[in-house]
Formats: sequence, structure tokens, C-alpha cells
Amino acid sequence: MFIGEYNHTLDDKNRLSLPAKFRSDLGKKIIITRGLDRCLSVYTALEWKKFTAKLSELSFGQSDSRAFQRFILGGAVEVEFDKSGRILIPEFLKTFAGLSDRVFVTGAGNRVELWNETAWTTYADRIAGQADQLAEKLGEIGMV
Repeated sequence: MFIGEYNHTLDDKNRLSLPAKFRSDLGKKIIITRGLDRCLSVYTALEWKKFTAKLSELSFGQSDSRAFQRFILGGAVEVEFDKSGRILIPEFLKTFAGLSDRVFVTGAGNRVELWNETAWTTYADRIAGQADQLAEKLGEIGMV
């Protein structure tokens, strides 16, 4: 399970070092794709397989399902860590997430998320202000 948040640097060649704990849990090959809320999602090979199996169960006949599959799968790339423990963020994904030199790396349970520093701070502040209401909604369905 990936937890915690870290502030890391994206170098001028679009290489990003992930926290050592994350690297060891992610394995050698990982999948990066467009995530929700304009972040990037990073999956282990096993979690990606589980996730794409669920995506394949979506109805091809529904335009929303096709659009979501295209959004996630069309933006996915497989990458490997280099000898220095860095990954290369493709330019189109860097642009999608608005990544610059400072990247927030957050644990999100079964995946890691990569965020633009300003976007993460804004998002985290907004969610912190709604935490009680979110817990209330989750409590209604027995989650909290």
C-alpha cells in the first residue's frame, strides 16, 4: 500500500526520482497514465493488470465507457527505473498534469500519484476543508 506525500524534483530531461520505499514496492517496470484531477497515476504491473481487467468489463456500447477507456489506456506508458532510480515522464503526460520542476508524489493506496505542486496544494487544502462532509457521506454507506 502506497501512503504519504513527498516533494521531489523533475529534472530538465523529464526524469523524476521516486521515494526509495515506493521504488522497492513498485518493482522494475511500472505503468504511468493520465489520472483523474489532472494528476498522473503510477501502477505496479500487477495493479495495472487488475485495473485494466475492470476497464475491459465496461460496456463498449456506452460512449462514456469507451471515452474513459481511451482516456486511461491511450495515455498509458510502461517505463523502467534507470540505474539512479529515476523514471522518465513522457512529454505528453508532463503537459497533461502541468508538471514543472517541483512534483508532489503521493501514495494513493494501490497506486502512486504525481501532481503539479500548486495543483496538489490547492486540491489538498480543498479536500481538508471537506473532510468532515466526506466522512459523513462514507459513513452513510458503512465505510467510516
